[in-house]
Amino acid sequence: MISTVPVALQLAWFVSTVLFVIGLRRLSSPTRARTGIWCAGLGMLLAIASMFFHPELKANYFLILSAMSLGGLLSLLHARQVEMTSMPQMIALYNSLGGAAAAGIAMLVLLHVADYGPLVKALAVLSGLIGCIAFAGSFFAYLRLRGHFSRRDGFAKRQVAYLANGALVLLLGLILATSATAHPVLLFLFVALAVTFGLLMTLPTSAADMPVLISLYNALTGLAVAFDGLVLENPAMMVAGTIVFAAGSLLTRLMARAVNRRLSEIMYSGFGITADGLESSQARDHVNKIDARDAAVDMAFAGRVVIVPGYGMATAQAQHKLRELTQLLDERGVQTGFAIHPVAGRMPGHMNVLLAEAGVPYEKIQDLSDINSDFSQVDVVLVVGANDIVNPSARSDNDSPLFGMPVLDVDKAKRVIVLKRGDGTGYAGVENTLLFAPVTRVLFGDARETVQDLIMAIKGLD
Repeated sequence: MISTVPVALQLAWFVSTVLFVIGLRRLSSPTRARTGIWCAGLGMLLAIASMFFHPELKANYFLILSAMSLGGLLSLLHARQVEMTSMPQMIALYNSLGGAAAAGIAMLVLLHVADYGPLVKALAVLSGLIGCIAFAGSFFAYLRLRGHFSRRDGFAKRQVAYLANGALVLLLGLILATSATAHPVLLFLFVALAVTFGLLMTLPTSAADMPVLISLYNALTGLAVAFDGLVLENPAMMVAGTIVFAAGSLLTRLMARAVNRRLSEIMYSGFGITADGLESSQARDHVNKIDARDAAVDMAFAGRVVIVPGYGMATAQAQHKLRELTQLLDERGVQTGFAIHPVAGRMPGHMNVLLAEAGVPYEKIQDLSDINSDFSQVDVVLVVGANDIVNPSARSDNDSPLFGMPVLDVDKAKRVIVLKRGDGTGYAGVENTLLFAPVTRVLFGDARETVQDLIMAIKGLD
């Protein structure tokens, strides 16, 4: 069918593909990410607009344009209202919609199976299955990130339900792929079971590992789109879906390696558990506290200060105040920098995005592999809303759910100041033993307000 497509349309597909590749390449650097987004967006706009000139498009243009306008308006209004702290939830939600769209295309093909050959039907079944899984898994991850569910909300015999569901959905997929006529009832059951399978796949995953799973579902959405491209013989969809699948798979692998876990451990180690984590055994009174003035003195007269941000910084929107704090310390001759854990926050690069938004120079930001060996030479580490990624028990406690996960070795610094809002545990539900280390002092309060207090205290030293 591609040979019957006008040359101009094929050229538009080629240009959009090139723009996708350029956009992805530029996203590899924070300084070029903005232009990368524009390139990829322009490529998508070109790919969509070109389809209106396809000679075999026999559809109601009014309905197509109405749907596009409504979807675009709703997404624009929603995106403008989303805070940076909620960006991971938005990514999970939109990825679920991408999976649903890919599955929807496959379902339309399976409703008209008489018009397609065996290979196309098989690809449609795969696209429908993968798209439904990506939709259900991403949407459930979105709900988990919003705090609506936890691993406590599971049920007994999850393993049996998971395996039985998987066997049934594969059987129905085989029937649909080999059938010569459409079976709407079987198709409905196939979709329902595929969605349920995606939910069961997500349910046992620890909340701390949810960013890894979202990356996996993003890759699956790309794979579903690539299969749809093969079904529709659309090169732009093939290439765009393949790029997303490859990039998402690589990111998933890198993130799993960053937490020193196999993907199978992340996805299935939670089957049969009954609780999210451990209850805190030590109270606020057992930590060494510090006030803002003493903490300010420690940093103002230090040779080197490293700030470790976590999700608490995002929640408090403290990144701009931290930027102001580092500028004050720089003026006093203190060497400042930021240490970022690969899975800090709720999505890859979450902390980098927030710090870039606040104007923190990129050269001041170091990741775990670059800075971990230097903490013994750091005078003061300021931990802002981070828990699991600085928990020393990940190195020494065999019973800890975090055991084996690489963490920032901040406890090896000469002094650690932890900004903490309350007595709660980290995202994984594990008590942070850093709080009780001899070198640690805890400054309780909202991170943004506390950093403002530190700024005022440092200014008062002049």
